[in-house]
Amino acid sequence: MEESISLLTQIKKSFGLKEVDIRTYSPLTLAYIGDAVYDLIFRTAVVQKGNTSVNRLHNQTIRYVKAPAQAAMADILMEEFTPEEFAVYKRGKNAKPYTMAKNATMAQYKKATGLEALVGYLYLTDQTERALALIQTGLHKMKSAPDKT
Repeated sequence: MEESISLLTQIKKSFGLKEVDIRTYSPLTLAYIGDAVYDLIFRTAVVQKGNTSVNRLHNQTIRYVKAPAQAAMADILMEEFTPEEFAVYKRGKNAKPYTMAKNATMAQYKKATGLEALVGYLYLTDQTERALALIQTGLHKMKSAPDKT
């Protein structure tokens, strides 16, 4: 059985990118790439459920990727983080943002940025399986949690 090569490894190889020390990246840089990876995960999951209008795909995706949803995911996952993951999350959460999310409080935006930083860190350290496992765990816990409305 052939071992699969990660998307990150394929990108590095295709573009001739060198290895970098991930510790030199700012938390906002990690959040920048983490935002894209998080979005790609949910876009992929939504698209794989079936072909439908782009508007419907977008509406299904934003339920999960908007800042309040990411903040809720971060809250639920907090106890799942390893000490190293928590440190990355905290760095992202405490970073001074240059923008503010629409329809989110500053607290939600900071938690979302922390989660994005963690996803970016996991992606750039080729731990995509861990990122996926955390997100799946978060979704499962969100679905089984009592509705607070």
